[in-house]
Amino acid sequence: MVVEFHNEPATDFTDQENQQAFKDALKKVKAEFGKEIPLVINGEKIFTDDKYESVDPANHQQVLGTISKASKEQVDQAMEAAKEAYKTWRKWTPKERAELLIRVSAIIRRRKHELSALMVYEAGKPWNEADGDTNEGIDFIEYYARSMMELAHGKQVFDREGEHNQYIYKPMGPGVTIPPWNFPFAIMTGTTVAPIIAGNTVLLKPAEDTPLIAYKLIEILEEAGLPKGVVNFVPGDPKEIGDYLVDHKDTHFVTFTGSRATGTRIFERAAKVQEGQNFLKRVIAEMGGKDAIVVDENIDTDLAAQAIVDSAFGFSGQKCSACSRAIVHKDVYDEVLEKSIKLTKELSIKHTEGGSDVYMGPVINQKQFDKIKNYIEIGSKEGKLEVGGKTDDSKGFFVHPTIISDLKSSDQIMQEEIFGPVVGFTKCDNFEELLEVANDTDYGLTGAVITNNREHWRQACEDYDVGNLYLNRGCTSAVVGYHPFGGFKMSGTDAKTGSPDYMLNFLEQKILSEQF
Repeated sequence: MVVEFHNEPATDFTDQENQQAFKDALKKVKAEFGKEIPLVINGEKIFTDDKYESVDPANHQQVLGTISKASKEQVDQAMEAAKEAYKTWRKWTPKERAELLIRVSAIIRRRKHELSALMVYEAGKPWNEADGDTNEGIDFIEYYARSMMELAHGKQVFDREGEHNQYIYKPMGPGVTIPPWNFPFAIMTGTTVAPIIAGNTVLLKPAEDTPLIAYKLIEILEEAGLPKGVVNFVPGDPKEIGDYLVDHKDTHFVTFTGSRATGTRIFERAAKVQEGQNFLKRVIAEMGGKDAIVVDENIDTDLAAQAIVDSAFGFSGQKCSACSRAIVHKDVYDEVLEKSIKLTKELSIKHTEGGSDVYMGPVINQKQFDKIKNYIEIGSKEGKLEVGGKTDDSKGFFVHPTIISDLKSSDQIMQEEIFGPVVGFTKCDNFEELLEVANDTDYGLTGAVITNNREHWRQACEDYDVGNLYLNRGCTSAVVGYHPFGGFKMSGTDAKTGSPDYMLNFLEQKILSEQF
């Protein structure tokens, strides 16, 4: 039975009441700057001497909060709490767990602007991007709760004469969630709640750049009545506790979203069976992309340019689905490039607290700023810098939207994930070559094809090797329940968040066979 599901609607910021409500939320969040954030282990708030600061990437002198850091000893305490909570939490019925999480989504809905406003400051998100992030968190909760209800009684298997068989799903045990900073509420929420809806318990290690928004979820889970120890909050230095969380003998699964280097490291370490470990760990990993929009001949060049610009520069290109390669047929290359440059010059870039009309804010931190700046310098030598290239970290980490043209597929900035507002253009002679260049990457996450040729679209469906492929639109903005998200190759394990199969990542299958 398919349980009805509706996505959370976007806030209409052209409405003056909504504008004012969001401004009020920004003021409320701003008034809370400087708070100290504890660990939460078995429901107990623990403040440690070892701390770090969360700062506003648009104004890096502005400290948003001070966060306690977990040690290995506290990870052990959190794991013991998770193991103890698992004994009773796993025996809640799927319906009872789902109903509690639906209550969580209702609280989030009431506090939506507050959560989104915090992302404006902590992640540098524009209003619409922050609103979408919060909405997606709600969608994940409600979709996974309904998905678990569909799995509650298992799946049908056959009976033989004198025999009754049941095929059921059971939770696995404690696991670790390591979410990213770029979707600090949506992905963090989805990868935390899915395991617990399935009956598992979780150690949540938030992204170092966005711990405050993760702590908001902890507060909401507590408000909704989640039992102590089901989710334990352990922020900290990845160099100190990252490997320890993954290696821990009681970690049954690791769900990770982030860089390829970290993801492959987790995958490798999780494969090793530790002393005292009597199971194999599961890794659910999403590790980025080098996504392309393929532009065929005889197309609407306005549509193509808009798709490229929106996909490349939304949230400053800090999406694993962002378009970082525009692969364009030679007959329309100049026109699409020219229109893309024109659209890019119209984009606004400043602190996103300034209003709903601000298109782009900062990139997340100094490390990312320096990395992107370096790629722009490399790309400017490999091709032609058409627009952008300007960077300024004097107050915030601002990188202007950048287009580099006349590149070869083998060029460095056409091969490596930049994770910033930079898109490279290359031209091809025919559709076969367009697809060949599109696939010329270690990644296989998202892609889009702009074409009016149905045969070419059919060919792309077969041959364009990405997990999410879109026709005549951009390559970002997957919607929970409509566009299950995840990719192939070095983009990860293709776990497909927001899919009918996602909950299976956190469940084990069991057969009960009864003879009469």
